[in-house]
Amino acid sequence: MNLFRRKRDPTNEKSADKPTEQSRLAMVTTWGEYYYAWNGKLYDSDIVRACIRPKVKAIGKLVGKHIRDDPAGGIKVNPEPYIRFLLQEPNPIMTGQQFLEKMATQLCLNNNAFALIVRDVNGYPQQLYPIPCVGVEAVYDKQGALFLRFTYRNGNIGTFAYSDIIHLRQDFNEQDIFGSSPAPALAQLMECVGVIDQGLVKAIKNSGIIRWLLKFTSSMREEDIKRNVQNFVDNYLSIETDTFGAAGVDAKTDAKQIEPKDYVPNAAQTDKITDRIYSFFNTNKKIVQSSWAEDEWTAYFEAEIEPFAIQIGDVFTVRLFSKRERGFGNRIVFEASNLQCASLNTKLAFQAMVDRGAMTPNEWRATMNLAPIEGGDQPIRRLDTQVVNMVQGMLAKMNGENYVVMADLIGKILLSARLEGGGGNAEN
Repeated sequence: MNLFRRKRDPTNEKSADKPTEQSRLAMVTTWGEYYYAWNGKLYDSDIVRACIRPKVKAIGKLVGKHIRDDPAGGIKVNPEPYIRFLLQEPNPIMTGQQFLEKMATQLCLNNNAFALIVRDVNGYPQQLYPIPCVGVEAVYDKQGALFLRFTYRNGNIGTFAYSDIIHLRQDFNEQDIFGSSPAPALAQLMECVGVIDQGLVKAIKNSGIIRWLLKFTSSMREEDIKRNVQNFVDNYLSIETDTFGAAGVDAKTDAKQIEPKDYVPNAAQTDKITDRIYSFFNTNKKIVQSSWAEDEWTAYFEAEIEPFAIQIGDVFTVRLFSKRERGFGNRIVFEASNLQCASLNTKLAFQAMVDRGAMTPNEWRATMNLAPIEGGDQPIRRLDTQVVNMVQGMLAKMNGENYVVMADLIGKILLSARLEGGGGNAEN
């Protein structure tokens, strides 16, 4: 945790004046004893974990790229090696995929996710670390600069400038800085799930209680009572008995069956509660169980994955680049090939995009899970799909007799191509 204490504490009297305004956010790592049914930990619920896992795994497949859109030099992808290395390996113990999955998990559980930017002496970002905190407080110094004070799981505290923090948030409503906690909305649902689970466990445990009561009219010794009870079980309650479930006792014994009354919620009630949790996380049973169709995954992708990709790309751009660097067209984008989830017919239909130069051959091969080929990064275009004003440009360069001859020749070529393509006849 020494890494998370490199910045000065703005509340220290030697470094800054006391903060003038504060706001707090309690992360939902623990919510206290009230949620005893699920120990106050949202991630311990199998339903919640199943809800967020498809989103987390899909976000982990996002690929971060540094784009430089310079009007003078054109578009360049990953022009700076240090940014490319930072996106591929944010820190020595995480890859880019693991970093994204960690941030996505924290965002789903808390509606807030934080990562620290470690910079070198020149201010360039070197490493990114997700911040494992149980609470965070916003403080302002005398100049109005915003700092975040984090409380870690081990009880230590670290304070960093907000400009060095990657902050993702959703359900951004009540507070000016933090997203609203999901605790109030999920509290009753998680309590119901806990009560249902406890009821099922208790019903299973009650299955081993006494089912029959044998009352003997005469006095017997302890060993005789046990022997008679065992004989009754062996003769009438055993699966392999020859009496076919019929029991007979003499006048010395009175057999009475005991039926426990256990209440177990029916399947409809349990499914409704589960569906409400699915709806809260904007998912459904098909997404959770990976039984979705192409259109269903596309709808889920646009609702959950794409907004995350846009937000994290914008935040990375603002935090990793200065205004001057952004002025030269530097930005971070996170791409995801949603076409890999498309059907084979849909992928083959994108061949037309390759013919028209909208996709490169390697981009199309990536949707088919094929390796790139040499020269496949260059866009290609069929000859009959040239630029619209190409003919007019050629004619504008001609004059005199050449203009008439070439115009007549080009007209005949176009007419011939139209006839061969079934576009009409000479009279038309």
